[in-house]
Amino acid sequence: MRRLLFSLVALCSLFSAAALAQTAEDGEAPVYVMPKSGPFTPEQIAIPQSRFIDAWARSGHANAASESFAHWNAEGTIPPACAVCHAGAGFRLFHGLDGSEPGLPAHPVPVGGVVDCETCHNPGLAAVTQIVMPSGLKHPVTAGEASCMTCHQGRAAGSTVTKATGGKPDDTPDPALGFINPHYATAAATLLGGYGGMGYQYPGKTYSGRFLHAKPVATCASCHDPHSLTTAEENCLTCHASGKAADIRIARMSFDGSGDVKKGIRQDIDANARRLKGMLEDYAARIAGVPLLYDGSRHPYFFADANGDGVADAADGKPLPYAAWTPRLLRAAYNWKFVGSDRGIHVHNPHYALELLHDSMEDLAGPLGIDFAALGLGR
Repeated sequence: MRRLLFSLVALCSLFSAAALAQTAEDGEAPVYVMPKSGPFTPEQIAIPQSRFIDAWARSGHANAASESFAHWNAEGTIPPACAVCHAGAGFRLFHGLDGSEPGLPAHPVPVGGVVDCETCHNPGLAAVTQIVMPSGLKHPVTAGEASCMTCHQGRAAGSTVTKATGGKPDDTPDPALGFINPHYATAAATLLGGYGGMGYQYPGKTYSGRFLHAKPVATCASCHDPHSLTTAEENCLTCHASGKAADIRIARMSFDGSGDVKKGIRQDIDANARRLKGMLEDYAARIAGVPLLYDGSRHPYFFADANGDGVADAADGKPLPYAAWTPRLLRAAYNWKFVGSDRGIHVHNPHYALELLHDSMEDLAGPLGIDFAALGLGR
């Protein structure tokens, strides 16, 4: 292991040297920290860690053509707040790993960067001991967690929703309100649960904290290969009868009212998410007065559908964002999107997911005239 770590550090030093040489030559910091010339395909690199580079090169973190990194290509630069996670150079600027003062990049970062080697292997990460979550929580981290916790924490928190809706009548549409997006791939946020405060947590309710799995499962890399990003589901077999995480159940009670306690807990989460979505749509049409349509492929995701034909209303050829938000509707929609933003939430924190869905449905049930207790939903 020590030889492997030494090799990784040596490789990153090689990349850094190449980057510094390029900076000196053209006066601009590179956005993609890799050697300047090749050939450097994984099969041709005669170094012990070639298989790690191969795995990384095939992963989503290295895919410069993906939406995660190509979204700003037409503009040519990435806004500072986005560049922190969508460009290796932005990440290093944020944590001061390039020698600058830590904080948001002072200027937009050029496109073309990805989550490169130094995003996770920069020696300076050892000095990063805490990550500030959108809720304001200062969460302690090790160097191995810093990268993951920085970029998978989301961009909003329950407090963001509280601030936007506080003091407003629960069921009165307010044109000043707009959808608050928790962002994407929020595994770090869901992992921390109520302690992280990333979901909207209803007053008077208690919420599960960080999901402490089995003792050996302590960090992201306990289950996720840091280079290929694949999950080691065979590890589940240490304690569970199935190696497929979606089939594992962590409770002997039914949360979705079906009474089925043999199916995986993910199915309970999915069932309750579908029920909540239906309630959001029903509330929008009946209480807010404007039918709502969700389209996960277009920001801001929720659009007006006044005639209820399943097609977003449009003006000047563009879909109209939903503008009849009430505080109650916004809080529940935020939680629905938050739970759905982490595809692995059934592993990262199933308890927190079920609590947020349950409480959101319970809150909507009142104005909808639904006998919530009769649904038989567990919390």
